[in-house]
Amino acid sequence: MSLPQIIVLGAGLGGTIAAYELRETVKGRAEVTVINDSEDYWFVPSNPWVAVRWRTADAIKVHLPPIMKKKGIGFTAIGAKRVHPKENRVELNDGTSLSYDYLVIATGPDLAFDEIEGLGPDGYTQSVCKTDHAVAAADAFEELTKDPRPIVVGAAQGASCYGPAYEFALILDTELRRRKIRDKVPMTFVTAEPYIGHLGLDGVGDTKGLLESEMRDRHIKWITNARIPKVEDGMMHVEEVADDGSVKATHDLPFGFSMILPAFRGVEAVRGIEGLVNPRGFILADKNQRNPAFKNVYSLGVCVAIPPVGPTPVPVGVPKTGFMIESMVTAIAKNIGSELDGLEPTAEATWNAVCLADFGDGGVAFVAEPQIPPRNRNWSSSGKWVHLAKIGFEKYFLRKVRKGESEPFYEKLMLHVLGIRKLRFD
Repeated sequence: MSLPQIIVLGAGLGGTIAAYELRETVKGRAEVTVINDSEDYWFVPSNPWVAVRWRTADAIKVHLPPIMKKKGIGFTAIGAKRVHPKENRVELNDGTSLSYDYLVIATGPDLAFDEIEGLGPDGYTQSVCKTDHAVAAADAFEELTKDPRPIVVGAAQGASCYGPAYEFALILDTELRRRKIRDKVPMTFVTAEPYIGHLGLDGVGDTKGLLESEMRDRHIKWITNARIPKVEDGMMHVEEVADDGSVKATHDLPFGFSMILPAFRGVEAVRGIEGLVNPRGFILADKNQRNPAFKNVYSLGVCVAIPPVGPTPVPVGVPKTGFMIESMVTAIAKNIGSELDGLEPTAEATWNAVCLADFGDGGVAFVAEPQIPPRNRNWSSSGKWVHLAKIGFEKYFLRKVRKGESEPFYEKLMLHVLGIRKLRFD
């Protein structure tokens, strides 16, 4: 009799660790297979460093097939064309299919650059959402340094990831000062957030004060409640929206270099599947990370549907931070393990947020417990220690992926010291 089949769809920050943790949890009771569209894992949090050549792309890459094989995990890089949840199968890009007993969707997002004319690497702005985007951004930045002109950085309407935009703006400032040309490069930060430091979370601790202070000190102007209707070559058109939704001001911002984070949506393989996704294509999940319509489908990470923290003049999404994603991973592994034992899932991800935003010569760290207010813990801090901590985390996480570890004992110990829980139970 064959063992139950668990498919993990996606091998990014969440999917890779989910495969490792599931393998340890269900070893001998089920088989785990990963479907991805690439053989390589990229440590996306380091992309802002790649975009100023503080890192090479190869330095943050892990080749997955040999690690998966060593761990006893099946792996294919053919990629998924369509999920068929009523048939318990995933159709691959080559026309073949893989059947599953349990599906864990960890695809990350589709980047909706096309929703704004002229946005993105195929238009006139750069991106740090993917490592190849960051490599192209680095080339564009080098060209800017030869002919200094204004920079515009930020996050478009509907975006749900703001930390990297702040990181990159302040990293650019640091690098320009190192090259002694900062005085030749005016900078503007454009964001859909209602205020600086909102982060899609209605702020965490004093992120508003900390980030505003950093940007004032570094002479970075900002526009909040911003909607970008169009980008042209060297010119960004921005509408500043009032609380009642009307346009209270328009701004035409010339630029020689721009990086704007786009809105996210669900990937093509799941978009439009009734009962599985919301209108944007994000996976619907209950408190146990399980889809209400298809009980054998779990999801984690950026692909999960989470409602915004409240109404805002311009659409602002909710981020899913690395720690929040890992808590989802652990909950899913425990819940599938329970199902294999004939029990109902009871583990819930705590959805706590732990974030390190590096500025190159300092940074801001915050802890939100839980991520959505009201909170039991609401803390933020800044200093050079954040930059050092981010470097340490990069090295630690890449080592974890390369060794096929889901959560070494010292990570558990550190979370215990911080008093942060990954899970709660019914």
